[in-house]
Amino acid sequence: MVMNKFYLGVDPGRSKTGLALVDGKGKILSLHIADSQNIHKEILDFVKGNCPAQIVLGNGTNSSNIGELVRNTLPDVKVTVVEEAHSTEEARALYWQENPPTGLKKLVPLGMLVPPVPLDAYAAVILVRRFLEANDE
Repeated sequence: MVMNKFYLGVDPGRSKTGLALVDGKGKILSLHIADSQNIHKEILDFVKGNCPAQIVLGNGTNSSNIGELVRNTLPDVKVTVVEEAHSTEEARALYWQENPPTGLKKLVPLGMLVPPVPLDAYAAVILVRRFLEANDE
């Protein structure tokens, strides 16, 4: 495995799309919530001129439209579509793993807490990790 290889995870949605840069070991490098209407520019700004080894696209809401825009934005990068089922629940758990509650919130069961940010970018991480696991990257 090439150590500087990274993947672009895309969790498509109607109004917002989660983007995540994840390395070959599943480590989060960067997260972003993009405006789905401006996805072309937002992806280019997000990857900052670097080329991901692969794009991992969720098959959920607005996947066809966002997928076409992503393919047009980075035409030389292979796009793999993965199952999105339950990615939001996994994203919620990942959020709390990365951002453990503090203060009195530590006393509340995680299932009862609502993350203070949209989870779309964390869902994009889940998609890349599913891809990596399935392909033993």
